[in-house]
Amino acid sequence: MKHQPWQSIFDTYKITEHNFSISPFVLTAEQIKKATAHFTSTTEREVRVLCKQDTRESRPQVFIDNNLFILPIKNGIYSILQGEGYIDIPEITTEIITYNSKLDFELETSQVGNSEMQHLDFAYASSLIRSFLEDDSLVLTIRGRKYTPKFEFYAGQHQQLITTESVQTEVDAGYEGKNQIVLIEAKNSTTKNTIIRQLYYPFRQWQIHTKKKVNILFFEKRQDIYSLWEFGFSDPTSYNSIELLKSAKFKINS
Repeated sequence: MKHQPWQSIFDTYKITEHNFSISPFVLTAEQIKKATAHFTSTTEREVRVLCKQDTRESRPQVFIDNNLFILPIKNGIYSILQGEGYIDIPEITTEIITYNSKLDFELETSQVGNSEMQHLDFAYASSLIRSFLEDDSLVLTIRGRKYTPKFEFYAGQHQQLITTESVQTEVDAGYEGKNQIVLIEAKNSTTKNTIIRQLYYPFRQWQIHTKKKVNILFFEKRQDIYSLWEFGFSDPTSYNSIELLKSAKFKINS
């Protein structure tokens, strides 16, 4: 659905002729609207939909062919970059750990429905998140959408700093403990890879707001198995310095 609109955008602004070895290509929402005005479907003109490319596979073909990815850098302004914009979510091959819930009663409401949020809330209520991070002080303090303060970083193959400001972020849950902040991106299905931005922007955002250590978790529930991956950034100013620190999968015995 996104392939033809993006091809039109690339053709209109001759993006494939841009020298990405020098700089990313900056594109505005107004330019996107102008280049896609002739499409009849709303989804082929909607900027938010066109720029949502959360996995490598969800990128339009012209991005895949030219090794590109897109990042928001300001409200209504995007940067098209060359290089790797995604991180693999590796299969956890270690044995499933049976985890005994710290609750002394069964949660009936958590069994109604099948959403990412409720599975994450159940894992937290059972103290699985605290146990995985070895921090009993963690309490839920962050949820929903916020806007980033200004920060700079390097990304992809580009050697110049990229500046971003007032970009909307959303975490599925954020916890604060005595010595750390934990931000979680949750999924309710098998995820092979994800755009680093979903982890990096909140990481940088909360680094500015707190002096505590900021940790990033990726959470997934498949059937009755809860999987957790902890990621970190070896260089906070480098988008691509992301690294897997540890992972494990659990079955919660409630």
